Amino acid sequence: MPMLNPEKAQRWVAGTTTLNGVDPLSGASVLGVPSVYWERPTVGQAVAGWGEAAVREARSAAEVNEVLSTLASRAEIRWMEGVPKGMPGPWFGGMRFAASAPSDARWEAHGFARWTMPEVLAWRVGTGVKVAAFALEDAGGEDLVRSRLERVRASFPDSYYHPKGGVVGLQLSSSRQDFEARVSRALEAINAGCIQKVVMARAVEAVGSAPFDLVEVLARLREQNPRCVTFLFRAKSETAFLGATPETLCRVEGRTLETEALAGSAAPGQAEGLGGSDKESREHQSVVRYILSALRPVAEHVTADAEPSLLTLKNVVHLRTGIRAELREGVSPAQVVAALHPTPAVGGVPREHALGFLHEHEALDRGWYAGPVGWIGPSGAHMAVALRSALVTGAHARLFVGAGIVQGSSAEAEWRETEMKSLAMLRALGGSDVRRES
Repeated sequence: MPMLNPEKAQRWVAGTTTLNGVDPLSGASVLGVPSVYWERPTVGQAVAGWGEAAVREARSAAEVNEVLSTLASRAEIRWMEGVPKGMPGPWFGGMRFAASAPSDARWEAHGFARWTMPEVLAWRVGTGVKVAAFALEDAGGEDLVRSRLERVRASFPDSYYHPKGGVVGLQLSSSRQDFEARVSRALEAINAGCIQKVVMARAVEAVGSAPFDLVEVLARLREQNPRCVTFLFRAKSETAFLGATPETLCRVEGRTLETEALAGSAAPGQAEGLGGSDKESREHQSVVRYILSALRPVAEHVTADAEPSLLTLKNVVHLRTGIRAELREGVSPAQVVAALHPTPAVGGVPREHALGFLHEHEALDRGWYAGPVGWIGPSGAHMAVALRSALVTGAHARLFVGAGIVQGSSAEAEWRETEMKSLAMLRALGGSDVRRES
């Protein structure tokens, strides 16, 4: 499907149909690799999109609020049969972690911030699949919408897409020495009182024995990480950003907001001691305090769980505190994103000092890693923090992993934590378990 980058004044027409299918991802067998994908297995939500009927881009942090506010409006789309209830989106995308421009050419196609409205969008509804098609509202817009819907109706599979089980050999590289040296510099800054916490990230380079099959990787990610949000965003190039993240930045429906503090990590076998660890508790509470403080200007009522619970994933266990709020009248999802991002779970404390330290010492273009990714539209928004993720082009993948550094951290332990976190993407890319040296 061709890509289109329209002017702001353009409008679109849309129509819908219902299929007997059960899995939006199965559409990849006839429509190809999706341009966007989003799945929350815990609530049965799954959505896949193909092509780009429209693109909205922000070139700086100052433009993000304006763009997101526009995307939350239904005024630009005319629905031929009425607005479908419960549809995620129709805009999907994300933005960079840092306010700086890309320094790594691999991130250029994704830009600073980019959201797309697919030409075809399929999402799970109960035991079926709903499909919407979008086109520019011009003389032939409605005919194009009907044509796209008919194409999908005639060919969309009614089966569930399971991974085929093939194994892809991986060659891995990452500098332990460089990462541990950066952690040591962070500890020096913490001991000197310059910062209280900073989250150091690193990259793992993975080269496959053959080009990665993105649909297979998605199928493995969602199967292996059922408590995470599985996502994919492809831009104009063949480069895709995908992953399975456990962390929600914000979920907005009307004036109701849900978010969470997710910080403090341990291997599954060490989960019992996580809540009693002074280091992990301090790291977690710094995130809770930040989120509560950040929400007060935009919310009338904010509540949080009295005690953190354990979020148990396949490779790691986190401390989690659920947070809920009633937003003030007129507050938009864009304002919530601006208030929360980046939280200390991916940046540090104090925020600006920690971000300055990362800019000077991290030596990594995070791109969209640890930035907000998700969907937005008239029915609300869901933005996740893009963790456990990779930038994939052909047979090359750059994985991103990080660890929170506080007083009491050790470079060796933080390296082991990032190794543990990398397993989610490595298993999905390679199609099998990964042996790591101790």
